[in-house]
Amino acid sequence: MLKLFYLLVAWLAVLLGTVGIFLPLLPTTPFILLAVILFSKSSPRFATWLEQHGTFGPLINDWQRHGVVSLKAKCSASVMVAISAGLMLWMDVPWFARIAAGTCLLAVMIFLWTRPSVKNSSS
Repeated sequence: MLKLFYLLVAWLAVLLGTVGIFLPLLPTTPFILLAVILFSKSSPRFATWLEQHGTFGPLINDWQRHGVVSLKAKCSASVMVAISAGLMLWMDVPWFARIAAGTCLLAVMIFLWTRPSVKNSSS
């Protein structure tokens, strides 16, 4: 049952990561990384498929092998976070939701920008 749960949540993460390509409030990278972790616990075949995917594969492999988040991904995420924050300020969003979302967005930005952008030549 646990494998089935991991498999279902992994596919949900792939779906959310794919939607995140087009919607500024959904981050793609964390969902895809979560999906590959869950697939590795439930379906090695799907984990391999995701690791070899033309779009997501390089991102996953850079993260798994080197702990790297590319500068392009960081800049793209930063632009999307700025758009999301701007939309929250512009729209009539309750203050507690602004604080919660702002805290999450800030945490994501801190995490991303404290990761290396290039592979260490010794790894």
